[in-house]
Order: sequence, then structure tokens, then C-alpha cells
Amino acid sequence: MLRKRTLLPAALGLVFTVVAAACGSASGTADTTSITLYSGQHPQTVASLVSAFEKQTGIQVRVRSDDEDVLAAQIAQEGSHSPADVFLTENSPPLMDLQQRGLLAPVDASTLAKTPSKDNSPQGDWLGISARVSVMVYNTKDLKASQLPSSVLDLAKPEWKGKLGLAPSETDFQPVVTAVALEYGDARAVAWLKALEANAEGHLYPDNETLVSEVNGGRVQIGVINHYYWYRLRDEIGAGAVHSAEKFFAPHDPGYVIDVSGAGILKSSSHQAEDQKFLAFLVSKQGQEVLAHSESYEYPLGSGVKTAKPLYPYSKLQPDPITLTQLGTGQHAIALLREAGLL
Repeated sequence: MLRKRTLLPAALGLVFTVVAAACGSASGTADTTSITLYSGQHPQTVASLVSAFEKQTGIQVRVRSDDEDVLAAQIAQEGSHSPADVFLTENSPPLMDLQQRGLLAPVDASTLAKTPSKDNSPQGDWLGISARVSVMVYNTKDLKASQLPSSVLDLAKPEWKGKLGLAPSETDFQPVVTAVALEYGDARAVAWLKALEANAEGHLYPDNETLVSEVNGGRVQIGVINHYYWYRLRDEIGAGAVHSAEKFFAPHDPGYVIDVSGAGILKSSSHQAEDQKFLAFLVSKQGQEVLAHSESYEYPLGSGVKTAKPLYPYSKLQPDPITLTQLGTGQHAIALLREAGLL
């Protein structure tokens, strides 16, 4: 499995560039139109989408990958001089941040209409592509499903001391923090985070890939991840080596959050028409079918396409009702994590 997190300093620049050549007669020609995609999504997911788009349109896509928070900061620093044309993320807060800075261009209305309005920018400056949901992952040798907590707040209780693993620097964890703070207030959220750190007893990991692997290996018993990391681990190590499982928190619990992966166009881009075509492709039936059948294990959001993978039905999920606007830019969650000493 390809790792999402590179953990290289931002000062070293963007981690790598993947140049996928367009197929057919457009391939290799000097005047072929190309766009630059800054991507915080998993490389294997992006590679499949880019390949299909290039084959359909002849437009080449140069991909520069890094953590989404690093890329968002890079774009903010580059401002109107950014070489990026399109920004693709795993979560909505980085896009909301760039939207607040006035750096994103409106998405065509016909493209926005392909996905539910609740999964798109309230201002129409970016759109949702796919979704993931936060879950518990637990070691099945050490724990039974009946022993698991019903709320993410319960993980702060003394009985989980030494059993809990965390990946607090993951942008995937920020929506859960935001949801807890929204429902219970900042003071209780910070107290909860401090209790989580105490219960983790040094089991703090740099990313969800490491966390799910540690749970599966029995080095820690329980953690909070986005659902698809477990499925990807299973693909990597084989079903026979899996000693873990997932479980949802209770319906509407703040630990049960849907995260939207989205894309937006930079206002400074000189390839607006091509950028719009790329976004339209991402939520088209063809683009969403790529997601539905890929090993990303994410939920497609556009064109009525449903996942072809054995996931719990998206329509039956009962997440916390927090909205994209309430999730905001993620900065408040970061401030709370810092106050608790987790960042």
C-alpha cells in the first residue's frame, strides 16, 4: 500500500511530481494542453482518475502530491503566482480555508449539480468528490465488539489507559475534534483531548496507516480512523493476517463524522476551461465509477454512483449532523489540539 504521509519538511518543497502522459494522438505533442494538480489525496486514487481523464480528453495532468495541509499552506503563500490549477483534498477544511482567502474560482453550476449540495462549498467555490466516515478500529484478539465504547468521549475514561492509539496530527482527526467542541464546548473538548493523550501513554502515531497497523498487530487495542484505512490494510497484508475490525460509534455521536474529499480551481489559473473539465470529470458517471471500483474504498458522491466495494451502505450511515460550514477551516481544531499538547 502506498503511504499517504511523506513527513518531509515543507521547506523541501512538494514531494514528487507525477506526469501522466495523455493517450492517443494528443500524447507527446508539444502543444498539448496540461494542467497542474496539487493533490492531498492518496496517490493510487489520483493516478486512476488522472489516467481516465487524460484518455477521455487528451488534457495532460501534472500531479504534485503532499499532505493537504502542506499544500494548502503552499498555495496560500504562493497566492496569485501559484503554479497550481486545481487543488484536490481528502477533507473539506483546507478548501474552506482557501475559499475564505478568496483564492478559489466558482465551479460551473452544471458540475455542482452532480453532487448533493450539502457536500459542496456553500459558496460554490469547490465541490465534493468522495466521502469517508470516522470509525473505531480495534484488535479482535483483545476486544469484543460488545466491549467497545458507544461514544468517542468514552475513550477518555480510565479503562482505556494504555489501550488507546492516536494519530493527532492527521487532518482526518480534526473534524472529530471540531464536532466534539461544537457539541460540548471548547473547555470540555480540551479536557477530553488531554485525557486521550494520557490514555495513549506514548502511542501517538504520525498517520492513520501506522495507527491501523499498530492496532492490527496488537501493540495497541483501539483507535479512531477513517474507515478506508482498514480496508487498505487488509488488501496489503491479506485477510488471513487481519486481527482487527471496525465499528461505528453510536448514531449522531461526534466521533461518527463524514469527511468530504473535494476539489477546487485556483482563481489564478490560466487554464480555467480545462480545470472546469477536470472537475466535471471527477463527478461524472465515468469518474465516479473509477472511484467506485478502485481500491480507494471511498464513497462516490456524484452522478448517483454507488460504491462497488463491500462497504456499509452510505444511505444508512447515521453520522453527527455537523455541516461543512461548521467544520470550517480546521484552524479551531488545531488550536484545541495545541492547547491540549497533542500538536
